[in-house]
Amino acid sequence: MIVGLLFQQPAFTCTTLIVTPGATIDGSMLVAHSDDNHLIDQRIIYVPAMDHQEGELRPVYCSAAAIDEYPQYASFFYPRINATDRGPGYITPGFPQSIPLGYIPQVTHTYAYFDGSYGIMNEHQLMFGECTDGAKVQLDPKPEKLIFYSSELSRVALERCKTAREAVELMGKLIDEYGYYGTGETLPVADPKEAWVMEMAPSPDETGGLWVAKKVPDGEIFVAANQFRIREIDPDDPDILFSSNLFEIAEKHGWWKAADGHLDWLRTVSYGEYNHPYYSLRRVWRLFSLVVPSKEFSPWVEDGFTRDYPFSIQPDQKLSVRDVMMLMRDHYEGTEFDLTKEIAAGPFGNPNRCYGPNDGQGDVGNPNRELLGAWERPISVFYCGYSTICQGKADLPDPIGGILWVGLDKPSETLFIPFFAGVQSLPQSFSQVDTAQFSRDSAWWAFNFVANWANLNYKAMRADIALMQDKYELKMLELIPVVQKTALEIYQSDSDLAREYLTNYSTQNAEFLVQEWWNFADQLIVRYDDGMFSEPKKMAQQVGYPQEWLDLTDWSQGPTTYKKGN
Repeated sequence: MIVGLLFQQPAFTCTTLIVTPGATIDGSMLVAHSDDNHLIDQRIIYVPAMDHQEGELRPVYCSAAAIDEYPQYASFFYPRINATDRGPGYITPGFPQSIPLGYIPQVTHTYAYFDGSYGIMNEHQLMFGECTDGAKVQLDPKPEKLIFYSSELSRVALERCKTAREAVELMGKLIDEYGYYGTGETLPVADPKEAWVMEMAPSPDETGGLWVAKKVPDGEIFVAANQFRIREIDPDDPDILFSSNLFEIAEKHGWWKAADGHLDWLRTVSYGEYNHPYYSLRRVWRLFSLVVPSKEFSPWVEDGFTRDYPFSIQPDQKLSVRDVMMLMRDHYEGTEFDLTKEIAAGPFGNPNRCYGPNDGQGDVGNPNRELLGAWERPISVFYCGYSTICQGKADLPDPIGGILWVGLDKPSETLFIPFFAGVQSLPQSFSQVDTAQFSRDSAWWAFNFVANWANLNYKAMRADIALMQDKYELKMLELIPVVQKTALEIYQSDSDLAREYLTNYSTQNAEFLVQEWWNFADQLIVRYDDGMFSEPKKMAQQVGYPQEWLDLTDWSQGPTTYKKGN
């Protein structure tokens, strides 16, 4: 059935971007994604390559990230999948087995890949990002009729494809044949040479689905933040693909007519921006303003259908992986929207704004919705579960050239840790996360704890965290070329041994860094205990509050004499 747009469950809202090889310093393809998922399944799972029998069928599971949990299909926020056909990482004892919505023919060999709420990257350097978009229609899954959401689409593509175009074409065929449910979605998909953006929405006919895809020109960057970014669909453009029924369905339901000219995808299938004005567009503006300051983009637009921000753009200067890490950590610092300033940031410049029942949900286009207020929505948001930066290099073999940089919990307070595409496993601590149970055996909890502890005195602890990020991320970026050189030498004579080397390096490095973060967490507990600052031989130093914040409070009205009213 078609569900209402004002659903009250958490909206899984993300920021994603592509930096093409011509726009990066080292010629890498970069795809970044913050999975802002409200404490659902934070596990990063390694799904191994597998061989299958002729005639075998592949189950397609329901995704709770689409709209909500679906107990009738054993589809929950945690675990996202519980099944034996996805390797040992998805076997979760004590929980119901996932119930397929349907099946598709299996292929004889599937590739290894990293998985999260959505597919991330496979052994052939095929990589994904994701963000949820508002759409005119949202549909519940229907067994055998509407069985695919973007999460399972991306996983099938990672299992079967080596190139971005191949992946787009396959996912399009799957939507056409097996149907699409859930929300609107944007899936950046790239290989080391080519990047595409695929966007999809359920069909009002409640069968099949609607989708479009557009190639990102090399030398440019693409940004999406919970709003469709593809506009005109020109049937004669070789760099645009779309579902065969798109024009027919749009015309049938009065969303578009041939006299209008080229179909505007954003205007046709959505009401515009997601959640509230500038929830999406402010992030697009921010990233464009950071990478193309020469254009002097305005943060203010006429409406949610603005054309002020192009689909993609050439940056003023080429970007590095570290540049992208820093972009993902942004809270509008230094702008009029700076979340570390003003009274809501508290005395210590905390950018986190907790959402509650007074904040909106769903699509801003609903005409019956009253907006009482809103917080600015930053790129790095407190409810981010994890963020990823996929890096692909065409001049190296896939196992060595592909790197997944994983940042657990929110980007601003995390450490991005690299795993090569050729690894044969992930550390257990990355695949072991239940947000309902604190555990020092889980890597995610180390980073989540530090991020939450920083709320006590954000300004001070953010400086400590930045020093740790610089110390380890810069060191890893120095070491990566050395590791790649060694791996390449091994690979030329023994590819399996090279994968073993990359697995050992990635695992040992990750385990060391997670332990360092736990040690760091313990240090912060002592250093900022009871709202004071402590260090050896100089404990309990009073921090107090900044004068400018005190001036905003009733502090000056406090008792300073014994006289009444003072």
